[in-house]
Amino acid sequence: MRTRQQTLGVLATAFFCTTSLMSPRISNAAQPVLLSVRPSATDSDIRDYDEPHYIVYDPETTSQAQLVVFLPGTLGKPSNASLLLGMVAKQGYRVIGLEYDDAPAVAWVCPQNPSPACAAHFRQERIFGDDSHAVVHNSTADSIVNRLTKLLAYLSRHDSKGNWGSYMPNGELDWSRIVVSGPSQGAGMAAYMAKKESVARVVLFSSPEDYLEPSRALAPWISGPSATPPERWFAEYHRRENHAMLISRAYATLGIPPNHIRVFNLDLPTVLQGRGDNPYHGSTIRVSGYAPQWIFLFGHSP
Repeated sequence: MRTRQQTLGVLATAFFCTTSLMSPRISNAAQPVLLSVRPSATDSDIRDYDEPHYIVYDPETTSQAQLVVFLPGTLGKPSNASLLLGMVAKQGYRVIGLEYDDAPAVAWVCPQNPSPACAAHFRQERIFGDDSHAVVHNSTADSIVNRLTKLLAYLSRHDSKGNWGSYMPNGELDWSRIVVSGPSQGAGMAAYMAKKESVARVVLFSSPEDYLEPSRALAPWISGPSATPPERWFAEYHRRENHAMLISRAYATLGIPPNHIRVFNLDLPTVLQGRGDNPYHGSTIRVSGYAPQWIFLFGHSP
């Protein structure tokens, strides 16, 4: 492993390591490649939300492997989902846990906003950086799409074995080879992206839950047209999380096939008990007992 580090891990902002963060239940003989890259190292115009991107892949996967882009929930770190992302890599994907501008959350801002389009404008701005009507603002450099594009360009220069340029022919993202996913706010971002772009697959963990007060009506964008067809949508939620019924209603409105939805139900492990007022909401990406469901949701990269 030291040889791999010396050969490829040439910059302080990117490093390779062993599988210490991986579950032994889902690992095999192949040593995965792990990388950590700060967003500011990929684009000098990125200064905030600079926790490292988390990248993992099996070096034995083919050059045709699809890319999973996993967006953390509000105030989350990409490395928090290392167990899940390691398993996804074992399904033949290259995987990026992407750091992005994740606060404030849509749920903090839009439910009581008088505009039904608040959530759509919010997500459009965060993802593409081009919505002047949003109640929040970020630079184009800080948009999710720019952060992903700049990271892929960086990896193309510094990790030639990863075949990262294949996801961005002619300098633009090839959405047909990209799977979008995430928990909570990250799932809402993934769902919005899948509405706008025809992605290879979308996997939602406990969101979107964009709604309007006091009616609890879902945000209109959820029922809008989708560039990604229904058969590519997969989702889950925990039956004991606070907004389980709202999330279930959102999945039905999105048109996700019922047999593509999993309802998680494990009790909280001791380490997660007493964490916040909605602990089941974030547990579904952390508990190794959900590995069979994770495998179903992501499937195998073609």
